[in-house]
Amino acid sequence: MIKQTAITCVLLATLSACTQTNQSANESGYTQPVANFNTYSAETFYNTTSIVGSAFSPDGKRILVSSDKSGIFNLYEVDVKTGDKVQLTDASDSIYPLRYFPNDNRILFTQDKGGNELMHVFVRHENAKVQDLTPGENVRARFIGFSKDASAFYILSNQRDQRFMDLYRYDAKTHASELVYKNDKNLNVQSVSETDRYLALINSQGNKDSDLFLLDLTDPKAQLIEISNVSHEANFSASAFSKDDKYLYYGTDAHGEFYQNWRYEIATGQHTPYIEKDWDVRFLYFSDSDRYRVIGVNEDSSIKVTVTDLRTNQDIQLPKLPAGSIKRVDFSDDEKQMSFYLNSDTSPNNLYVWQVGSDSVKQLTSTLSDKINPDHLVESTIARFKSFDGLEVPGVLYKPKLASSATKVPALIYVHGGPGGQSMTGYSARVQHLVNQGYAIFAVNNRGSSGYGKTFYHLDDKRHGEDDLQDIVWSKKYLQELDWIDPDRIGIMGGSYGGYMTAAALAFEPDEFKVGINVFGVTNWVRTLESIPPWWEAYRKALYEELGDPAVDGERLRRISPLFHAKNITKPLMVVQGANDPRVLQVESDELVEAVRSNNVPVEYVLFEDEGHGFTKKENRVEASQAYLDFLRKHL
Repeated sequence: MIKQTAITCVLLATLSACTQTNQSANESGYTQPVANFNTYSAETFYNTTSIVGSAFSPDGKRILVSSDKSGIFNLYEVDVKTGDKVQLTDASDSIYPLRYFPNDNRILFTQDKGGNELMHVFVRHENAKVQDLTPGENVRARFIGFSKDASAFYILSNQRDQRFMDLYRYDAKTHASELVYKNDKNLNVQSVSETDRYLALINSQGNKDSDLFLLDLTDPKAQLIEISNVSHEANFSASAFSKDDKYLYYGTDAHGEFYQNWRYEIATGQHTPYIEKDWDVRFLYFSDSDRYRVIGVNEDSSIKVTVTDLRTNQDIQLPKLPAGSIKRVDFSDDEKQMSFYLNSDTSPNNLYVWQVGSDSVKQLTSTLSDKINPDHLVESTIARFKSFDGLEVPGVLYKPKLASSATKVPALIYVHGGPGGQSMTGYSARVQHLVNQGYAIFAVNNRGSSGYGKTFYHLDDKRHGEDDLQDIVWSKKYLQELDWIDPDRIGIMGGSYGGYMTAAALAFEPDEFKVGINVFGVTNWVRTLESIPPWWEAYRKALYEELGDPAVDGERLRRISPLFHAKNITKPLMVVQGANDPRVLQVESDELVEAVRSNNVPVEYVLFEDEGHGFTKKENRVEASQAYLDFLRKHL
């Protein structure tokens, strides 16, 4: 096996921002006028701070967040009035916030080790002592929520059996736990009502069909009540219980192409349409008093958030804000304050707080590097093209500032993760860095992507590496028709499923793309599907329905696996991998690199010993992004 911890060609010490005020140049040597336009290094782009979390403290004076300002995600408290930040943890592995305890300043957070995805739930006591509430070497846990009276909280854990997530009730004072639901039916607990009475559970029957159930915990003899009340295949998921347990709100695609939200009255069993849009209703939740409702709609690769005051049944109107999309809305306990993030293609997440009903909003963070002029970044557009069979395929397109018919630029087709993921609008340091350096990016939502209806989503079932790959090939043809793209310099890049598509494109369409960058992509579907983590047991059937069962479909899976066709790869390849990745094992990348190198093809391999399926450490993200750029400069 091949093991490397760094790329010898990358010298981070050489990273610096450069300015192009009169001309720009690429590796082909041409120069064209570009007025007042700066390019910035990977280090500068990742000097931008990433921030998540927006939960208020019980007194409403602070907001709990996690920031990677130190290079690793750690917990901070943000003062609502001043925006001052106090760092609470100094960890070597990234920490993500959950919430404060309802009546004191204890904090719940979650963390894994080196990206192994075995998330544990921790409590940080008021004296700063940290306690693991879910200890165990192979334990995976997920916080669900507090009871209405705040005397207890709920955590899902696989401590009994790695395959199944059981539900435990924790005493809020002593942290003593008791098993309240033994998941011997291999269901997925999605929600607990705040009165502690009901559970909402999902049984995955495949990638087209999932059943929603209700269970009354107060009745030891209670049977599961099926909420999914249609005879045809459809997916269901729980959204929220009303605070009085009168209703269960749920999402489903049972009544059309897109996910709608319905309301189930528990006492009568009546189903009523609740939120119907022409796009997927991505999420729905309520403030603590049920006064405010928050919904997010996945509208053409952008999330549109609406907050409604249910007393007046009117959508609330915020004061004027910079351009962008609102994300992650939270209310203080007294519901007099609302926190949220604002994000756009040219601005990363920034935290805001609004005194509800007032005329002004306070920005609490400024996360973009102060060395970057946002006017030098690029807004995306949604582009569509016809694929090989006439299907219309959308994507998110980024045009570099210097691109024109006189200055044609190289391009990358960018493929999202999944299968079944979606490329969305919004800030990406990785994308903006490459676009800023003169590379067009087309983030294609090929057939099989979410967000464009269930028919579109299922078009690639058991056809991966075939019809979806042809969408990628035809997206290249679309780019070649644009007068600002160099038609002879188009590569492909992606992570996870997108990494697979990159390797598949080079193996099965070896003359189409000039280069490929495979970031922790699957290369051998048989091995990947045979080695899925135990905690994915509830979704094994859905994975097999989409991709194939290795015991039954092994021949086809080998046919679409790039590793078995690596002899066809003749174009330069970069492979990036995390050593702790539990989804795409390191051996996947090791073997592909070895096989392609035997073809005497240029291959660059980056292995991060301290990462998993995605890179959480800022220094690693910088190294990877600079490596992408160096590779593209050399080969594209």
